[in-house]
Amino acid sequence: MGLLLTLSRLIDALNERIGRLVYWLVLVVCLISAGNAVSRYGFGMSSNAWLEVQWYLFAAIFLLAAGYTLKHNGHVRIDVFYGRFPPRTQAWIDLFGGLFFLLPVVLVLVWMSWQGFWISWQTQEMSSDAGGLIRWPVKLLIPVGMALLALQGVSEAIKRAAFLAGRAPFVAERAEETV
Repeated sequence: MGLLLTLSRLIDALNERIGRLVYWLVLVVCLISAGNAVSRYGFGMSSNAWLEVQWYLFAAIFLLAAGYTLKHNGHVRIDVFYGRFPPRTQAWIDLFGGLFFLLPVVLVLVWMSWQGFWISWQTQEMSSDAGGLIRWPVKLLIPVGMALLALQGVSEAIKRAAFLAGRAPFVAERAEETV
């Protein structure tokens, strides 16, 4: 169990670091958006490439931070009953949900999105918009983001199993507590 908990800590550290870096993309998107608006309405100049950069970065924010969000328990969940259960029951729900719902879905998404990225990369697919960008970088974000989410799902499963085995405390960080 010690080796698995070490693996969990490494996964947590990876998603924490990526999540903290993604914070800065929000600022970059805001600056690009403001610059684009100023150039369009102030100077009558516009660029599809800058609009697409905004979209790509917006996609990066959500996809690359998915694992970070799971680590901090920030995903939307219907919490009608869960919050009333004791920690052991919550751990069982988290473990079951992670192993039988989260991991299968994100692994299928990694598998299915990889082919779209690969074809885009091989053909050097370009946006159909005038002045648009190449598409493979944004298509790569899907399998990478889902892989990070899958890794975090494994980490959460390890932590819940360790708690149930009496080897670790039950820790379910709330997103609002960590910001």
